[in-house]
Amino acid sequence: QVVALIKDGLEVDSVAAGESVQIVLNQTPFYAESGGQVGDSGLLKADGVVVQITDTKKVADVFIHIGEVLEGDLKVGLGAELAVDHARRSAIRANHSATHLLHEALRRRLGDHVAQRGSLNADDRLRFDFSHAKALSAEDLRVVESEVNAFIRQNTSVETRIMTPDDARGLGAQALFGEKYGDEVRVVSMGHLEGSGKGNDRATYSLELCGGTHVKQTGDIGMFVTTGESASSGGVRRIEALTGQAAHGYLMAQTAALSEAAAELKSPLSDVPERVKALLDERKSLSNEVAQLRRELALSGGASNGGGTEAKDIGGISFVAQALSGVSGKELPALIDEHKTRLKSGAVLLIADADGKVAVCAGVTEDLTASLSAVDLVRAAVPLLGGAGGGGRPDLARGGGNDINGAEAAIVAAQQILEGAR
Repeated sequence: QVVALIKDGLEVDSVAAGESVQIVLNQTPFYAESGGQVGDSGLLKADGVVVQITDTKKVADVFIHIGEVLEGDLKVGLGAELAVDHARRSAIRANHSATHLLHEALRRRLGDHVAQRGSLNADDRLRFDFSHAKALSAEDLRVVESEVNAFIRQNTSVETRIMTPDDARGLGAQALFGEKYGDEVRVVSMGHLEGSGKGNDRATYSLELCGGTHVKQTGDIGMFVTTGESASSGGVRRIEALTGQAAHGYLMAQTAALSEAAAELKSPLSDVPERVKALLDERKSLSNEVAQLRRELALSGGASNGGGTEAKDIGGISFVAQALSGVSGKELPALIDEHKTRLKSGAVLLIADADGKVAVCAGVTEDLTASLSAVDLVRAAVPLLGGAGGGGRPDLARGGGNDINGAEAAIVAAQQILEGAR
């Protein structure tokens, strides 16, 4: 029976079709969001009334059904028939039970320090946060995922019992960190593992205090696949995963992507990792060759749009200045070092234009750093290139800008620094 209706934060006597509403009933089969499990959805039907329930929450132990009236006028006092979306709840149950298996698999792989720090059990995915100081390796994830699936295939019954917290702990049940428990608790057990020391038979795999909904048999979960592992916060890791049909769909999509890659590589599926590695190694080798050729071209003056590779005498100091194209900023320090080696004593200013960004790098040989700093050369050049600042060491400094048209003026500004250095 409808006990109360809330619309726009106010209690009302009736709600018309097309309006959103929060409904309080004298009893309900709907599960309210709690312990990481999302609330149920479904339909409420009364005399000439249909309400789509989209979520269920619990406030001060009162179940709030959130929904929209699709047909008729919903009124306080009406008798109602409620139907939970069982397909959605089944998916949620599978994800919730999978988190229990995941928790135990993580503890067995990583150690007893692993404890739940948060979770999400929705119909389309699960998320599990747990205490652990570092990222899981690929092998850790493989072992954990394999163990969860092994206990899914074991297809044991999932059993729930009501008992005192002390009795539950005596059986080896895991309690949630920070949770407060009353005189009675609900204990959920699943899986069989000889020698586990948990449960009445001392051979229960997973045993946890939990008030959520679960599958009848572990086999109902179908399958389990991890989709991600990351840091949630300091000392807390997060695993995201899928179960059942969603897991199957994910694996099918992965297989399709791998098959497409294999077709492009003209290789069997099993050879794709080695072929990709070989291509990456080849790409790295070619990139190194291109970088070397760019350096050689720049040193010869072939990549220069201004200045040149020949040193000028500025105030008694040998000075090389170039504006380069097709050279990235990260390549400039190596070019600076090569110029300094050739000069033996002197200063270098290189300006590179790559993808609309201007990189500036200056170098000074060690014998001159007492009276001349590369930082001063960069800071003189950068403002004329549309940038500001710049920094580094007396022998090597870097900066940036956005206007290569100021390259000639930037070189002149650096020359003025040299003229005043001695």
